[in-house]
Amino acid sequence: MSINLFDLTGKIALITGGTHGLGQAMATGLGNAGATLVINGASSQEKLDNAVAYYQSLGLKAHGYLFDVTQEDQVISNLAKIEQEVGNIDILVNNAGIIKRTPLEDMEVADFEQVLKVDLVSPFIMSKHIVKGMIARKEGKIINICSMMSELGRNTVAAYAAAKGGLKMLTRNMATEWAKHNIQINGIGPGYFATSQTAPIRVDGHPFNDFIVGRTPAGRWGDPDDLQGATIFLASEASKFVNGQIIYVDGGILATIGKPANES
Repeated sequence: MSINLFDLTGKIALITGGTHGLGQAMATGLGNAGATLVINGASSQEKLDNAVAYYQSLGLKAHGYLFDVTQEDQVISNLAKIEQEVGNIDILVNNAGIIKRTPLEDMEVADFEQVLKVDLVSPFIMSKHIVKGMIARKEGKIINICSMMSELGRNTVAAYAAAKGGLKMLTRNMATEWAKHNIQINGIGPGYFATSQTAPIRVDGHPFNDFIVGRTPAGRWGDPDDLQGATIFLASEASKFVNGQIIYVDGGILATIGKPANES
């Protein structure tokens, strides 16, 4: 009998920050692979409801829960509701994140701490409470959304890079502690993607657009759907002996030193 290693039918996947952008693309991939989606948002009930309606319009099973992933009391109460109303979480995607672009010498301590709290502390909070059920069931998948900034620096994003670098090491330490329970904890490091946030700079002739296209061996920005394959792989039985790894979905940027501006 053949087995589809990528089939997620019967699995429940919780995606933080799954109301838009890359989170929405990854959630869609998981839903298309058969998973029931639990979408977390924090900004507004309307935005969350619209996201759930979008998933349902695609024929996917989706539920929405509004809570702040940096607040442990909200996480605990909402996870209890999710388990009662939907079921046990089999797959956790820690995707919620923010970035503040400010030169380090001008950055307020409160802003630096906020980025760390959302991008690094919240994955710890979510994972800490969800993994206990996974340990009891002796199976589970946790996917932390890291970044190329887990490996590289860039002007004005030091807080984000510090948080994502920390998340890379948190991923490896989660694997060190929890792999023995048949739980796989891995990360995805997206490169530069075409989203609504990058639209203003993704025009021909814009210096940053030309830089990214020229710096990327694939010669283009990523499409959010390009993240679906890696997400499904790490959420499925296909990755059952993959642990503590970061998969960079970046069109090859981290593989090369780059090229001169006048080189084709």
